[in-house]
Amino acid sequence: MLLFVGICFGQALLAQTRNVYGTLTDDQNQPIVGLQLNLLKPLRTTISDSLGRFQFKNLANGKYHVFINSISYQSFKQNVVIDDEDVHVNIKLRSASHLLDEVTIKNNANKQRIREESLNLEIVKSDFIQRNLGGSLMQTLQRLPGIKTIGIGSGQSKPLIRGLGFNRVVVVDKGIKHEGQQWGADHGLEIDQFAAEEVELLKGAASFVYGADAIAGAIHIKAPTVPAPNSFGGDVNLIGKTNNNLYGTSVHLYQRKNTLFFDTRITYQNYGDYRVPTDTLYVYDFAVPLHKRALRNTAGKEMGLHFNTGYLGNQFKSVFYISHITSKSGFFANAHGLEPRRVDAALHDQSDRDILMPNQEVAHFKLINRTNFNIYNHAIEAEFGYQHNFREEFNHYVNHGYMPPVYPSSLNIPINLERAFDKHVYSFNLKDHFNLGKHHLQIGANAELQQNEINGWSFLVPAFKQQTFGLYGYDKWEVNDRLLLHGALRYDFAQINLHQYTDWFLSETTNGAANQTELLVRAQQLNRNFNSLVWSIGMNYNLPQLEFKANIGKSFRIPIAKELGANGVNYHYFSYEKGDRNLNPEQSYQVDLSIAFHSSKWTVKISPFFNYFPNYIYLNPTAAHDYFYGAGNQVFQYAQSKVMRYGGEAELKYQFSSKISSSFLLEYLYAKQLSGSKKGYTLPFSPPASALFNLSYNLPKFGFLKEPYFSIDYRITAKQHNIVPPEQKTKGYQLFNLQTGAKVNISNGQSLSLSLQVQNIFNTKYLNHTSFYRLISLPEQGRNIVLSVKVPFNF
Repeated sequence: MLLFVGICFGQALLAQTRNVYGTLTDDQNQPIVGLQLNLLKPLRTTISDSLGRFQFKNLANGKYHVFINSISYQSFKQNVVIDDEDVHVNIKLRSASHLLDEVTIKNNANKQRIREESLNLEIVKSDFIQRNLGGSLMQTLQRLPGIKTIGIGSGQSKPLIRGLGFNRVVVVDKGIKHEGQQWGADHGLEIDQFAAEEVELLKGAASFVYGADAIAGAIHIKAPTVPAPNSFGGDVNLIGKTNNNLYGTSVHLYQRKNTLFFDTRITYQNYGDYRVPTDTLYVYDFAVPLHKRALRNTAGKEMGLHFNTGYLGNQFKSVFYISHITSKSGFFANAHGLEPRRVDAALHDQSDRDILMPNQEVAHFKLINRTNFNIYNHAIEAEFGYQHNFREEFNHYVNHGYMPPVYPSSLNIPINLERAFDKHVYSFNLKDHFNLGKHHLQIGANAELQQNEINGWSFLVPAFKQQTFGLYGYDKWEVNDRLLLHGALRYDFAQINLHQYTDWFLSETTNGAANQTELLVRAQQLNRNFNSLVWSIGMNYNLPQLEFKANIGKSFRIPIAKELGANGVNYHYFSYEKGDRNLNPEQSYQVDLSIAFHSSKWTVKISPFFNYFPNYIYLNPTAAHDYFYGAGNQVFQYAQSKVMRYGGEAELKYQFSSKISSSFLLEYLYAKQLSGSKKGYTLPFSPPASALFNLSYNLPKFGFLKEPYFSIDYRITAKQHNIVPPEQKTKGYQLFNLQTGAKVNISNGQSLSLSLQVQNIFNTKYLNHTSFYRLISLPEQGRNIVLSVKVPFNF
């Protein structure tokens, strides 16, 4: 409704808009070229031209704040008031003193973004990632409240937001939705965390902007900051980890003249089998001794190549982002396939760095173009993306059911290729930001085409083609300095076509009283269309020390190919999974609240939520067992039920002094199925309640060290006895982690950054309820010392 009110009265309001313009000069009265000027509120930016001129167009009457931050000049701030006339401002900047050791530039753009977002939003920068480096970006981010991961090994993981994951969380990379094989618990995200400068985490129904899959929220990896004009430099990251003997490096190089630039990065990591604090495991009652407490065949290596380039004009910008991420990693040999007893332990234990079968190889190529241009009162963004995700799983051929005991030489599939997935994705986003008086409007469209082919002698999910298209409108109405109202409406249309799959081997069937053999059809051809209308309404009420947010919205998700057409053994779960071609789109209704208080010493924030699914899609265990394609594995069938979820996060921070601070983070989730065969039970992978206590000590300087810090985390995780069979209950546990680091001057005002972590200080043995390997009672990795060094350079 807010959107339609804004459109109806827009022209009258637009007629009253004015401009702020002027010139920018230095203390020698020379024009300053190519410097960014910022305006609040709303947040706008502009660049001074070749004569030092600048202009902010189409502003309503009111009070605005102009500010400039620059390494070369002293900071500038000035308030301007528009009262039915254009405002002319001549700005003279003074050169910054070069006697300072360091110039630290800060602005409140991110704080302002958080205050004006009706959903719960967290923003982390590269320094947070550097301090808390995990095996992957998602493992690094799980220190934040409400964020967990489903992990498999030391390098593969996928995010959970408030207990929901897989295709209910959207990961956006530089504006384009990241598409891989995210439906599988063992399929990690092909993201290089060294290339992530800023990450936004949105908790709550974000479907109206990010599309149908953002039921739980979105993780947006922002595009890296473009280099400053006339700059040439980079940095080198070095990292080492003791638990799996990881070593790696990430080399960054950039250069910019004026309007043209390039930015490139190469990342390489190599790691061995990771270690756990136990000597023996029991994989379905079969004892598995561990050589030197290492999980055999969990070694791997990763490579990331990135190249960015583009044109940066005053009114037009166009940047290309190219990346190619590759990895090869082993699966824990005793927990993959149908015969854990057949593992050649002696062969695997000869080296902790070899990658034998079973293993996976993944390559993800991504090409993104982001183009921005300003026309009158409109800021238009267009994003084009192409992705190619190629994933292969290799394993020794083992026959089951009616599969031939000897692999046929005539079969046109490599004998060790268990499964392969080959996905091509084409994406397009178009957004228009503009103001109509106090209404800040955004209108957008998203389109995506996916084509996924399969290969290998084993079958689980059919090949498919999927097309989606969405339109949305969003209105942020600045009622006054304290109150913001939000309204959004979105329509989506989707079409999915599953391709028929027929076995390559003959199976025996019964026709009346006679037996016969035939090639069985495992997946039928299926063509289905889906559409949905979703909405969101929210508000912000902001006082100097108090912030209140409320949002209610509907979101939806179309069933994915696995949920519709799966029909095979999941070797990672020792289960047989079957899809349901008649599943309906998943609907979700969610209410999010947030209350935050800030003072000079205290920060308190409480963020509760309530979530209801009328038809949640889940994998339901049945009484049936499969003997044709497996070894009597239990059959799991996709089904739908009503589900209720509620919980939230609480944050408490206290600044004892300028040097000592503490924080307390709490998260809780409760889920219950309200219908179906598992009525009364929770949902799989529901994380237990947990709390994190932190104590930090920071100094501006200590001897030759700059900004040294020392921080210790104490995490308490409750037991999880609220499970859905065949899940197993997990005990509670306590962990201690330590972080310390500092900066050291090297030359030309550059500072080397040192970061040291000790994860799981006391080598505690525990089970993470959201871990993939928790299903076989495999504990998480033991003590791990992580050292990273970042060395910047410029010319």
